[in-house]
Amino acid sequence: MPSTPSPRRAGLLAGMRIRKKLIFLHTCFSLSLAAVLLVALRPAVQAVVREAETDQAMLLLRQAAEVVQREPLALRDIVPLLESDRVSVLAGDAATSGLNPELVRTAGADPGRPLPAARHGAVAYLESGSEGTFVQVRVRIPKARRAVLRLYGLVVLALLAVYGLVAASLEVLVLPQHVYRPIRRMLEAERAVQQGRAESELIPESEIPADELGEIMRSRNDSIVLIRRHERDLAHALARLEEVANDLKRKNHLLETARQNLADAGRLASLGMMSAGIAHELNTPLAVVKGLVERLAGRPDRSADEAEVALLLRVLGRLERLSESLLDLARVRPPRKAAIDLAGAVREAITLVDLDRGKGRVRFESRVSEGFVVEADPDRLVQVLVNLVRNAVDALQGSPADNPRVEIAAERAVRDGADWVSIRVLDNGPGIDPAVLPDIFEPFVSTRLDARGTGLGLAVAEGIVREHGGVVLARNRPGRAGAEFEIMLPATDSPGAACRPETARTR
Repeated sequence: MPSTPSPRRAGLLAGMRIRKKLIFLHTCFSLSLAAVLLVALRPAVQAVVREAETDQAMLLLRQAAEVVQREPLALRDIVPLLESDRVSVLAGDAATSGLNPELVRTAGADPGRPLPAARHGAVAYLESGSEGTFVQVRVRIPKARRAVLRLYGLVVLALLAVYGLVAASLEVLVLPQHVYRPIRRMLEAERAVQQGRAESELIPESEIPADELGEIMRSRNDSIVLIRRHERDLAHALARLEEVANDLKRKNHLLETARQNLADAGRLASLGMMSAGIAHELNTPLAVVKGLVERLAGRPDRSADEAEVALLLRVLGRLERLSESLLDLARVRPPRKAAIDLAGAVREAITLVDLDRGKGRVRFESRVSEGFVVEADPDRLVQVLVNLVRNAVDALQGSPADNPRVEIAAERAVRDGADWVSIRVLDNGPGIDPAVLPDIFEPFVSTRLDARGTGLGLAVAEGIVREHGGVVLARNRPGRAGAEFEIMLPATDSPGAACRPETARTR
C-alpha cells in the first residue's frame, strides 16, 4: 500500500501542479500576444516602408524633371540615368503605361510633377521639346526594410519581456504568498481531519487572507464546526436512544411479567369457567337420574320397567364418561369419532331434554331419516343437540305462540365447493335479540333472566362443534317468528339415507 505523503509534501505537489498550469497559461498567452502583434503591427510597419520608398521615387522623378528642364536631353537618355539595383524605371505613352486613367489625366495636366503610384512607386509626365512620355519609378530600400523588421522584432521582444517580468513577479512575489500558501494550509487542515487530529483541523484566523481564498477557508472552518456540532448532537441522541432502549427493555420485562400474571389470571378464569361448564354438563344427567329416582320412589309397590332401567344405565354411563373426561383435562385429546345414526342421537337428545325441562305444550318434530350417518363423538354430539334443543324449549316457555314446536332437520350440503352435513334446530318462539346475536356463543351470555340460565350451554356446544372441525351458526328465521341454529360438520364418505319427514313420538 503506498505511503501517505506528508502535508508539506502534498502541499508542494499541489503547488507544482498549479505552477505547471500557470506556465502553460503563460506560454499560451505569450504565443497569443506575439500573434496579435504580428497581425496588428505588420500593416503599419509595411505602410511606413512603402511611404519611404514612394517618397524616394518621387524625389528621383523630381530630380529627373529638373535635369530635363536644364539640359535638352532625349527622354530615352533619362531612363538609364534613373535605373539602378534599387530603382526600376518604366517609360511609355498613356496607352502602354498601364496607369490609372485618372492618374494619367492628373499627371498629364501638370508635366514634371511626380505623383505617388501603386506598389511603392511614383509617376510623372516629362516633356523634352516636343517629345513627352510617362515615367514610372519604383524604389526598394532594403536597409529600411531590415531596420523596420528589427524594430518590429524588438517591440515584440520588449512586450514579451515585460509580460515575462510581470509573470515572474507574480510567481515569485504574489502567488506563493497569496495562493500557494493558503492552498497548502487547507491541505494540511484536510489531512488533520482525515487523521483525526482535532487540534489542527481548523485554520487559525491569523493565517486566513482577506480575499476569495480566505472566504473559502472561513467557509470550510464553519463547515467543520457545524459537522462537529452535529456529531456531538448525534452522539447525545444515540446515548439518549440507548437510555430509551434500556428503559424500553425494562418496560418490556414488566409487560412480560404482567402478561404472565394475566395468563395466570386467565387460567384461573378458565378454571372458573371450566367448573361452571362441568356443573352445566353434570346438571342434565343428574336431573334425569333425580327424575327417575323420584318416579321409582313414588311407586314403591312397582318395580322399574326395562325402558326406565335402560335410560338410567345410559345416564349413569354418561356420568361415568364425564368423570373420565375430567381426568383428561390435563392433556388434550381429540374427539373419539365414530359413525353414528343421527336419528337415534336426536331421539336421545329429545328424551333427555324432556326429562330435564318437561315438554309442557312444546312439540318436538324430527325430520332426520333413519340411517342418516354422521361421523362424530356420540356423547359430545348428543350434548350439543341437548343444549340447542333445551335452549329452544327455554325460549318457547311462556311464548304466546299457539303451537310451540321445535324442529330438527338434517341434510347434506355443498358450501364453497366442500361437502358438509347440515343439522338445523328451529323453533317458532320470539327469536334472538339482535343486541345479543353477535355474542351469543360467548361464555356466560344468556338471554334468560331466570335462575336456570347459566350462559354456558351455547358456548359449550360451539366448542364441541369446533373440536369436530365444524361451525355453529345462529340467526333469526327470515320471514317468520323463531330462531334457527345450524350445525355444519365436515361430511365423510359414509353414505347417508335421504331425508324424509318423520314425526317423533312426544313423550
